[in-house]
Amino acid sequence: MRLAVINSRLALVDERGAIDVAAVSAGIFSPDPQAIYQQWAQFTAWYAASPATIAAAEATPYGADELGAPVPQPRQVFAIGMNYRAHAAEAGLGTPESDPVVFAKFPSSVTGPTAVVELPSDAVDYEAELVVVIGKRAHRTTRQDAWTHVAGLTVGQDLSERLVQFRGPTPQFSLGKSFPGFSPIGPVLVTPDEFADPDNIEIGCTLNGQQMQKGRTNDLIFTVPQLIESLSAVVPLLPGDLIFTGTPSGIGWARDPKVVLRPGDRLVTHAEAIGEMTITFTAA
Repeated sequence: MRLAVINSRLALVDERGAIDVAAVSAGIFSPDPQAIYQQWAQFTAWYAASPATIAAAEATPYGADELGAPVPQPRQVFAIGMNYRAHAAEAGLGTPESDPVVFAKFPSSVTGPTAVVELPSDAVDYEAELVVVIGKRAHRTTRQDAWTHVAGLTVGQDLSERLVQFRGPTPQFSLGKSFPGFSPIGPVLVTPDEFADPDNIEIGCTLNGQQMQKGRTNDLIFTVPQLIESLSAVVPLLPGDLIFTGTPSGIGWARDPKVVLRPGDRLVTHAEAIGEMTITFTAA
């Protein structure tokens, strides 16, 4: 299943175009995209039982500029630092071994896959990431059971204002990564069964046409199941929550000279079998 938010309404998407969920379900499900995660089990059961209805439904073309964040108002947004060995090395930080490095991105930073994002300074960096969307409450969940709690996967950027992030006697990761628009996600949510191997997905990004990051999630230090096990041991993961799983090497701040985002830049982030999102930047 592939889900999108088109003109603020929840839609199924396939090669024909977009199918409005409220219309095709005859009102069983709301057009509100955030509400579907509270009904995820019912929704996936209806989808599995309705192939003929969905195949016969009207599908309409849509443009990238009509897409919104597939999870527009998550209650919790978790993010993982130094989760690829090469990235930990380029950042000059130790590789975590026993527990993942966890911080939060505040939900007000979430935006869609074609956003125009204001740059608060000349110290903003990019970080391409695979993003997990929770579909069933997870608390003290084992890694063996973790994928059953996942609604789907999408693409994300963990945009980072590095001066705020490292300001003061202790790092301010959550603040530096939570300016408006600093958590773009999209273009669609894809359920795990759409992937040949959901633990081995290519992700990356280009900046103004130049490849900056490219990696595969089989290089994660802590896999998606391990992250869900670790996070849910402390915090209940709620339907619609997001987990930014970490970024591969190639970030701008680690380069010599540093590469930072500028007004007018075009950042294209992609993930295999999910698609790509294009973020542009303007001066604050």
